[in-house]
Amino acid sequence: MDLDTRSQARRILGAFRRSMPAALDRVLACGLAAVAIALLPGLFDDAYRDLSLAAQIELGILVFAALLWMSEAMPAFAVALLVIGLQIALLGRPGGPLVAPGDVEGWRMFVAPWASPMMWLFLGGFVMAHSCTRTGLDRWMAAIALGRLTGGTAGLLAGVMGMTFLLSMFMSNTATAAMMLAVVGGLTRALPASDSRPRALFLGVAVAASLGGMGTLIGSPPNAIAAGELAGGHGVDFLGWMLVALPPALLLCALAYLFLWWRYLRGQSIPGLSLSAQLPAEPNTWRRRLVMSVFFITVLLWMTESLHGIPTPVISFLPIVVFAITGVIGSADVRELPWEVLLLLAGGLSLGVGVEATGLAQWLVGLIPNGVSLGGLSVLLVLLAVGLSNMMSNTAAASLLIPIGAGLAGSAAPAMLVIPIALGCSAAMALPISTPPNALAFASGRLASRDFLGIGTLIGLAGSVVLVLWSRWILAA
Repeated sequence: MDLDTRSQARRILGAFRRSMPAALDRVLACGLAAVAIALLPGLFDDAYRDLSLAAQIELGILVFAALLWMSEAMPAFAVALLVIGLQIALLGRPGGPLVAPGDVEGWRMFVAPWASPMMWLFLGGFVMAHSCTRTGLDRWMAAIALGRLTGGTAGLLAGVMGMTFLLSMFMSNTATAAMMLAVVGGLTRALPASDSRPRALFLGVAVAASLGGMGTLIGSPPNAIAAGELAGGHGVDFLGWMLVALPPALLLCALAYLFLWWRYLRGQSIPGLSLSAQLPAEPNTWRRRLVMSVFFITVLLWMTESLHGIPTPVISFLPIVVFAITGVIGSADVRELPWEVLLLLAGGLSLGVGVEATGLAQWLVGLIPNGVSLGGLSVLLVLLAVGLSNMMSNTAAASLLIPIGAGLAGSAAPAMLVIPIALGCSAAMALPISTPPNALAFASGRLASRDFLGIGTLIGLAGSVVLVLWSRWILAA
């Protein structure tokens, strides 16, 4: 599960501090640029002749949010709250351009995403992941799966990447990467800094943690934004998302493994080392048994929604309620949940509501030149998603691009654009600060920036093509 923000990556690296005056200057600059883009073309020519006042305001909010997220003038979740506030103040207020005369409830459309099914689905995932960490279930699972691995580095790399990928489908990518990097660090501590084998293992953890988040609806916030955008006639359930997202994620992880083996491990091994010493199994408490049972029941119910008919978000209440009433999570644990990620999700969904309700999405569709195919547009948008996510939070990038992609796709097949964009946001890993797993791996001191550039470029470019081709094939079937 991805809790990825660029600010989080910067905190992990302990660098890039900025002062309040500098941040304030950046906010003002972003605001002026957004006003200029949204208003000036309409004053001097007819570039915005088909754009309503509400859509023009929404365009300004969209550009303002994009610039703030890219410049990191304020935390990503604060930008999301600002987006909601601006939409309420400028569009949803009584007498606003989106509100009928006498209507005092128009603002509700912009805060409705906070109570949307996707928010509860993600909250259930957060509670389940936190309970696994609190009871040590994640470490126990890793010990069982990896404790017997010894010998050649190629097999060790495969096991470490596989376990990291699996855990990241249901847990925080950052927490999974931190745990697995501690294992790898202990295993390779005695090796000299010039040895290339630790680099393969550290990179393998970072890459697998990001790619694993593609596999499930709760694996990464962009997935939830995409599912929220597709809610309704084009909705996708938990198993449906896995059928679309898991195969390309596994393929990209296998490609990453082959690249790391070819570049760092050919003909090498680490004899006589075992992971079992790094992951001691903890006592099997009743809380762990309860968490394990609820975990597997919840995932099973998520994957069999078509059989029992219980919506995926409703199933998410099972871990939330059971772990709360049994004391597996307490008040302190609830306060530790990543509420800032939920706020960022709500802001992204609210931005999508505004883009659709104001008609901005339809206006953007009209900008597409005649003759551009859906496939070509998909590749361009996914490449843009990868590029932006290397420079800003992948959740923020998804919040910007997914509503646009849905509008460009129209009513026929929005999933063919929306899902590849969401997955492309998780394929960004070309810089040390692209994701928190990358930042954690870089902070180990075993890697240089160029190590991320090679594997990140490969996954970004190959992933863009693979994600588009696979999504078009599986969704058209």
